[in-house]
Amino acid sequence: MTTVNSPNQKPFVYTQKTLERAERSLICSPFHLSLFTAMQTQSVSLGAIATERGFQKGYTKRPLSELACDNALVWLIDVGILRREVDGQGITDGFRLTPLGNQLVEKFLDTSWPSASLGDRVNDAITRWLRIPF
Repeated sequence: MTTVNSPNQKPFVYTQKTLERAERSLICSPFHLSLFTAMQTQSVSLGAIATERGFQKGYTKRPLSELACDNALVWLIDVGILRREVDGQGITDGFRLTPLGNQLVEKFLDTSWPSASLGDRVNDAITRWLRIPF
């Protein structure tokens, strides 16, 4: 198990299976590392990620519709990499990294962003489609 330090000084412990699934979901996502590095320091809104805007900023691998973008972001929330930003009025359209997401982004800052293999893509698609409990 890996331990992650957070600002509240309580370490988060993740199983190897959790880390592998999260990493696979991250590299299979339609997003570039630049999006996740931006999310380390600030909330990034759906409007900044979707359509041509996100592609031009280098956040996405191709232009995504708002629906496709939201579905991909929600999957990363389900896996535990992202969380929705909340303000005094409730949930906003912004997204930030969780401690697990921060750990993975830090890992990829030190190494190159891997390409997803066919096996990774099939495994991720099956897990998403079936919503296999993890």
